Amino acid sequence: MSDVEVDLVLRSTRVITPEGTRAATVSVAGGRIAAVGPYDADVPATARLEDFGDDVVLPGLVDTHVHVNDPGRTEWEGFWTATRAAAAGGITTLLDMPLNSLPPTTTVDHLAVKRDVARSKAHVDVGFWGGAIPSNVKDLRPLHDAGVFGFKCFLSPSGVEEFPELDQEQLARSMAEISGFGGLLIVHAEDPHHLASAPHRSGPRYADFLASRPRDAENTAIGNLISHAKRLGARVHVLHLSSSDALPLIAEARREGVAITVESCPHFLTLTAEEVPDGATEFKCCPPIREAANQDALWQGLADGTIDCIVSDHSPCTSDLKTPDFASAWGGISSLQLGLPAIWTEARKRGHTLDDVVRWMAKAPADLAGLRAKGAIEAGRDADFAVLAPDATFTVDPAELHHRNQVTAYAGRTLYGVVGSTWLRGRRIVENGNVAEPTGRLLERNN
Repeated sequence: MSDVEVDLVLRSTRVITPEGTRAATVSVAGGRIAAVGPYDADVPATARLEDFGDDVVLPGLVDTHVHVNDPGRTEWEGFWTATRAAAAGGITTLLDMPLNSLPPTTTVDHLAVKRDVARSKAHVDVGFWGGAIPSNVKDLRPLHDAGVFGFKCFLSPSGVEEFPELDQEQLARSMAEISGFGGLLIVHAEDPHHLASAPHRSGPRYADFLASRPRDAENTAIGNLISHAKRLGARVHVLHLSSSDALPLIAEARREGVAITVESCPHFLTLTAEEVPDGATEFKCCPPIREAANQDALWQGLADGTIDCIVSDHSPCTSDLKTPDFASAWGGISSLQLGLPAIWTEARKRGHTLDDVVRWMAKAPADLAGLRAKGAIEAGRDADFAVLAPDATFTVDPAELHHRNQVTAYAGRTLYGVVGSTWLRGRRIVENGNVAEPTGRLLERNN
């Protein structure tokens, strides 16, 4: 980068680097980080200085689990609104899930449709997961070659008919194909037999809904996934872990050499079953928000490294689909803009640092997806930053969110951590909640 002049310098008493938090200046040249130097380093005459005082400069967050729903269900969300919300929340890179859009991302042609829609609407950088469904084993390698970051499958019904689940034989077939070209399979792990045998009652009681999605459904599905991965030598990732009972299974699998990673989500780590009001289906998601004791164990899983990362699983819908009946309401939590303050509020209560939050929400998701230019403040990476006032608070007002539908389980909560500005490749894309015109790029695996 020596042939590119430094054009921007960010300075703060608290910059989160891979070596820890320190006072530093971050030099940017041509949209990339040129150097991370001492706090009092000279500022080149060619550069503009942005001094953030004691606010924290952290790497732009990476959210690898976002349902943008565009095209086809854009009344639920869309690239324009989703990426604005992401930027306002300090996220500079997101990966779009392959379902809830029409068409789903299950063929190269469908991927091209998705990219065409996203290209002019992306306020942050956007990549795409492919989908693994019973009928598209032949499409997996072409999708991989076209640059998707991996493949998502369901082991139980997805909720949309165009994205059917895999049975155990189909799972093994898709996993073998993906493993054969070194790809990654990411899995919604709930066992359909356990779900079918659980009690199902309509109505507004959250306790009834929770009983319909038992922990055993997750635990059994994850156990089966581990068995297949061990036999096939495959790399697999467990999506949105809710059941802490599965943590010992996962830890043991890793000790045996299984290439398995795990994510959890802000709603599982900050909300509890005990506090969900009856009829409040903005709290409905699958797998479900579980009890406080389960949440404590998930945080222990983060602390000891069994859980690798935290991502949103932002899965919005229109307000009319959030009926008061937990059995029929759409399942999904809207949280894209709120993940950082929600997690920081809980993490600080539990004695964790912002360095921990950055590891879980920036570095680990970037590592999962192989995004080598993202996830850390160090020379050679993209100049993606979020500037945070960590001790400032705000109360969540749904009307102020950039999500297309202002429905959120966090309404009325007071959270720590206000994002003052967000930067994408050295360009400020958010300042005090105001989002600039879109300059995000479409990303491909290993690019």
